[in-house]
Amino acid sequence: MSTQNNVSHIISLALRGIAMAMAVAAVVIGVRKAAPAETTVVMLGIGLFALALDAMDQGKEA
Repeated sequence: MSTQNNVSHIISLALRGIAMAMAVAAVVIGVRKAAPAETTVVMLGIGLFALALDAMDQGKEA
């Protein structure tokens, strides 16, 4: 496995982790009603942006 491929895999894993963490945090905050809905939407948007970056990076490798 080349160094560039290894770095790309780590970045992909980090971006997917960010997306998952944002989704879980948004659900927990929503259930606990600890923040307004706008905050939850922003968190989900950040997670979606991380997934979009990952998808663009994956497309570059193919």
